[in-house]
Amino acid sequence: MQKYNLKNLDCANCAAKVEAAVQKTAGVRFASVDFATTTLFLDAEDFSAVRTTIQQVEPQIEVEAKRLGQVVDEEFDLRAELMAVGLATVLFILGLIFYPQLTASPYKIGEYIVFGIAYVISGWGVLSNAVRNILRGQIFDEHFLMSTATIGAIILGEFPEAVGVMLFYMIGEFVQNLSVNRSRRSIKTLLEVRPDSATLIVDGKPQTVHPETIPVGATIRVKPGEKIPLDGEILTGKSFVDTSPLTGESTPQKVQVGETVLAGAINLNSTLTLKVIRPFAESSIAKILELVENASSRKAATEKFITRFARVYSPIVFFTAVGIALIPPIFLGGDFADWVYRALVVLVISCPCALVISIPLGYFGGVGGASRRGILVKGSNFLDTLAAVKTVVFDKTGTLTQGVFKVTDILPRNGYNAADLLHLAVQAEAGSNHPIAQSIRAAYGETEIDLSHDFEEIAGHGVQTTVNGQVLLAGNDPLLHRENIPHDLDLCEVTGTVVHVAVDSQHAGCLIISDELKSDAKDAVTHLRSTGVGRLAMLTGDNQTVAGEIAAELGLDDFRAELLPEDKVSALEEILVSHADHGKVAFVGDGINDAPALARADVGIAMGALGSEAAIETADVVIMTDAPEKVVEAIQVGRKTRNIVWQNILLALVIKGLFIVLGIAGEATMWQAVFGDMGVALLAVANATRALR
Repeated sequence: MQKYNLKNLDCANCAAKVEAAVQKTAGVRFASVDFATTTLFLDAEDFSAVRTTIQQVEPQIEVEAKRLGQVVDEEFDLRAELMAVGLATVLFILGLIFYPQLTASPYKIGEYIVFGIAYVISGWGVLSNAVRNILRGQIFDEHFLMSTATIGAIILGEFPEAVGVMLFYMIGEFVQNLSVNRSRRSIKTLLEVRPDSATLIVDGKPQTVHPETIPVGATIRVKPGEKIPLDGEILTGKSFVDTSPLTGESTPQKVQVGETVLAGAINLNSTLTLKVIRPFAESSIAKILELVENASSRKAATEKFITRFARVYSPIVFFTAVGIALIPPIFLGGDFADWVYRALVVLVISCPCALVISIPLGYFGGVGGASRRGILVKGSNFLDTLAAVKTVVFDKTGTLTQGVFKVTDILPRNGYNAADLLHLAVQAEAGSNHPIAQSIRAAYGETEIDLSHDFEEIAGHGVQTTVNGQVLLAGNDPLLHRENIPHDLDLCEVTGTVVHVAVDSQHAGCLIISDELKSDAKDAVTHLRSTGVGRLAMLTGDNQTVAGEIAAELGLDDFRAELLPEDKVSALEEILVSHADHGKVAFVGDGINDAPALARADVGIAMGALGSEAAIETADVVIMTDAPEKVVEAIQVGRKTRNIVWQNILLALVIKGLFIVLGIAGEATMWQAVFGDMGVALLAVANATRALR
């Protein structure tokens, strides 16, 4: 998918029109416009056709390619806007002060000169946009409604009110632009974790270059106070790094030689020399920026509804106003001019700006606010899903537990001793990168292990290899039953993760490997229940005894053990079916073996998966740390964002509905209507920005 900046995109309704037009262009497979970042997300065969479409719909818009992490910060001409607002305001006030004298002149020439100039200054943008859109066949929009209302007021002899409507609208747009620009600057600040330069060491000499030009294996230097530009392994130095831009965690982390540091973190107190381990495009910060930016392209159902609603809303309002102007005086009698005036009041109050602007801004604020806390949400639609989560299903290893295994006991059988058993286990697991295999190698203690023999991984069970003509098996209890290897049944009930070893179909014994709960796992379960999550379950490939102890210690409602990856999906399917009427189901896993379940859940949450391609590709939400508590925060962010969005919808509809009723009843003036319209828009925009915090 390609991304483009839309310069001079000055209103949310314009963004909706551009999106609708581009979606209808031949060869376009996907198109979405985000007004908050003025970005066009596009998947199309021919960009030139798309550019032509945009120019036809909104000629003032300039389209340019967007680089990663860039937000257009279009600072409108503040001085020119202030001068225009000031001049129109002065003329309007003078007109009101000297109104008797102006209307006393022949043919009210003075009134037309003073208020006419003020009307043109304050309403030129609205009038020109209305005319331009009419010529392009786009009649019903907020500019058309405002122009119709004010021209109708002038015809009725209400020149001061027509100017007042345009002037208040102009002032409201000015303040609204300031608010939206401030929101864009907040978003820009959020995305400015992107490093713009790096110090490359070539032949011992430093060179300042762009991070995207540095290859894997190159050496870079990072001074105190600088952002780490690329993911790298520390060659020299030790320091503390601030990872809050990535994870939301404020406590600095101590790093030293041999450890990996991530792009976007800030080096705090000592110079580090790094070996680059990933190109910039695959670095942690690039993935974060990509996720945050692309989130805007996946719109929530509420956003899509409001966009469609706005397209039909304006025509309905216009014809309703026509009905108000014509039906009562014709069929019920009464002053025709009075009913026309009431209809014009309805036109003024009915502009959809508050809804069209504030709702996308609220969702983007939710996505941005979550990313500041180390929670990457791939789209505003997933914020809605998080808000509706009532069931959370966890993986065990690496999710609820540390995933740091340690051999705690060795139980040999059939004539083997502990040293022989451990040696056989190391030979069997030599080709595996699984954490359990790493714990066995750590217990063995020797670094030189023969890797020349064949190695086969048996998914969900263990491994098989041939060493010196002997077939070695290492794995779980179901592996022994599958291979019909006799063994002591009491070993099936041992507490801890058990790795059995067999030599030529003879059981040689087993190793007991322990794992520990994460420090915040119990708190996460408690807080999830307090937020209204009604059911908590665990799906794991570990044995029944270990799974049962973990589930009991945490107070989970249900658990299933000894599951293969495909079994997890089947178990999750059952949960989804049984809880279909009780809210959404989230699955939380470490993002590799759990990928199928992450994809199947209503919302998949990958935990501690920074740098894991499987997690980022599969999950809907990526948590940057290993903390289960972040699952609670993710759900809370989703609910807060949903609340803000619905507050804006209800605020706009209630106030506009009230003014429409007052307008029809003849109890509201056009002045009050424009105050109501712009006031609602400003309140909604201000409320939407709360989601960023």
